[in-house]
Amino acid sequence: MLLRKEEAIELLSNRELEIERVRDIYLEFKGDKDVDGQVAMNLSQKTSVYNREQGAGETMVELLRDLADSLDMGSRWAVAKNPHTPVDILERLGADEVNLVRALVATNPNTPSNILEKLFSDEKIVRDGLSGNPSTPQRIFKVLSDDKDKMVRMRLAENRAVSVDILKKLQKDSDESVVKAAEVNCRERGCDGEN
Repeated sequence: MLLRKEEAIELLSNRELEIERVRDIYLEFKGDKDVDGQVAMNLSQKTSVYNREQGAGETMVELLRDLADSLDMGSRWAVAKNPHTPVDILERLGADEVNLVRALVATNPNTPSNILEKLFSDEKIVRDGLSGNPSTPQRIFKVLSDDKDKMVRMRLAENRAVSVDILKKLQKDSDESVVKAAEVNCRERGCDGEN
């Protein structure tokens, strides 16, 4: 069934649209940046924080692999943050020319530590992405706990994967909002009474 571009974009705005139908629309308009972007957005919505497993499967991975080569930066951005993106694609996007794409690879909890280590030597926006990622190695968290940017330290203070030692350090931070975030995290994890 041939669709007009506007109809395709309208259909793709529905995150409940079956993944096979998303694939069919993608293939019908393949290479159209607007449709590519809407397909990528649909996949992102299918894997929202509320239901990361929705849409999981071969078709999702097939679409993510294709979209990783899109000329549309927004499509690569959506692939970089998707929890179903295969590791080889995350590695490739970790070297993308666009820093925001690399930053989103740095935030993806499924990005392996060897890729995260490489991203640590990247520019600031990319390193910032590491501070909120629960998969970031603790030694990188330790370095980031001294970052000049208070938002990096704030994301660290809120990150449930940060060690108790780093949280204790952040409870003595010069910024009051970082201190409060570290205190809340520590209290919720039951470490506020530890030394």
